[in-house]
Amino acid sequence: MFKNLMVIIFLLFAPSETWAQNSSIKMITSDGTFVIGFVDDGAFLNFTGPSLSYQNYQTKILIGMLPSLRFKKDNGNPKNSFVTPSLGIGITYLYQNLALQIPCYYQAKTNTTDGLWHVGLGIGFRLNFNSKNSKDDTKI
Repeated sequence: MFKNLMVIIFLLFAPSETWAQNSSIKMITSDGTFVIGFVDDGAFLNFTGPSLSYQNYQTKILIGMLPSLRFKKDNGNPKNSFVTPSLGIGITYLYQNLALQIPCYYQAKTNTTDGLWHVGLGIGFRLNFNSKNSKDDTKI
């Protein structure tokens, strides 16, 4: 009985800092970037995946994985498909709605070539950029 009374008294006279702070939740329906570019005599379409990022006002830098579709004509025999899924890594620089990217893709070893990393260059579009709230995109 005494413990319950002490808890009630504490809750009645507790300072306002012990209560939940006001917070705002921003609903993001879509977040990401899509980029089109060239690498290793072919083209790619990728979307930014899991990454480490740094944001400062309207600028954002991402270093992370790039799930992609690669478009490349294969002249060998047997031939690979013209469109192949791929996963790359790279750096993406975002300024407002513009995205510049330097992706790296690994081409596996075959009977005739060694396995190599290929570096490309791409330009794209950032989804969900809000210029009114560009300083802090994630309020929780």
